[in-house]
Amino acid sequence: MSCISIKHGQVLAVTKRQERSAQSPAVSAEQARLRPRADDALPSISVVAPAYNEQEVIEEFHRRVSGILVDLGASYELVLVNDGSTDDTLALMHALQASDPQVMVVDLSRNFGKEVALSAGLDHCSGEVVVVLDADLQDPPELIPEMLAGWREGYDVIYGVRSHRDGESWLKKGTAKLFYRLIGSVSRVEIPPDTGDFRLMTRRVVRELSRLREEHRFMKGLFAWVGFPSRPIRYRRSPRAAGITKWSYWKLWNLALEGITSFTIGPLKIATYLGLSVALLSLLYAAFVIWKTLIYGDPVRGYPSLMVVVLFLGGVQLISVGVLGEYIGRIFNEVKGRPLYLVNRILPSQLHTRTRPPGESG
Repeated sequence: MSCISIKHGQVLAVTKRQERSAQSPAVSAEQARLRPRADDALPSISVVAPAYNEQEVIEEFHRRVSGILVDLGASYELVLVNDGSTDDTLALMHALQASDPQVMVVDLSRNFGKEVALSAGLDHCSGEVVVVLDADLQDPPELIPEMLAGWREGYDVIYGVRSHRDGESWLKKGTAKLFYRLIGSVSRVEIPPDTGDFRLMTRRVVRELSRLREEHRFMKGLFAWVGFPSRPIRYRRSPRAAGITKWSYWKLWNLALEGITSFTIGPLKIATYLGLSVALLSLLYAAFVIWKTLIYGDPVRGYPSLMVVVLFLGGVQLISVGVLGEYIGRIFNEVKGRPLYLVNRILPSQLHTRTRPPGESG
């Protein structure tokens, strides 16, 4: 009996060790991807903020962000990208740069859109880590220290997830939620829901992003596409600090199209399946009409039913051609090989001057 109990105890011990060894790889696999830093590590920081007609808020943005970065004690720069503003935004940026050597101004030659302006800022920043912020202060810069804590844990991307969206209409909240759920279900890349551009990235992530030069840019998708270890931070998004939003529903619709067409061919598949379904239904209906005519001698219905069928098929064809045209139009724009943006002038920051070789601005 004692021998049996000893063997039974050994079997249990072996079983428990096997269970622990089976569980440990899942934990170690996640930890193995991280690159932990020292608890007191403090990298140089670039904060990139594209701006278009933000004269009401740009000075407050500079005050809040600079205060946080000064308290951190790190070397930093504030990269302000003027996306062809027509108000006094650029003049205020120049004044800020003249009074604060940590400010860098990238003045684009015209308005290229937020996604491209953000890419320009990422191309010209110099920090070891880069924080992307909207100039309207809806995303709180006070979360930068918490993002740095995630960086010290070894993550390359720490992105903000909006738990609440204050100051936005129910329609905008509803359509945004619908869009994120839709693109999450059809995209080949997992794009986190309720996530904007607000994030901290390491230099290697920014370097890989700079290699992606597609003209039709959906930055939220590109951030997800490059991968690397990532961790979310949930926060409450505030209303704009000042000014009015530049994103109309039409612009948001076009941005949604960019996201869907850039990261999935789902609409083309839907058009194909829709065409096959209509063709199959048409064949079944034709067989039914022929059978009914032969068996019961009923005459085939005339003009009204014919018009319904023709208009329905015409609508399906136009929708399919439109979906195909969206993709072909994007191919047309991409093959031109034009640069993403042109720069009118760059006023470098102290960090940029110290870390970049003379004559290098990108």
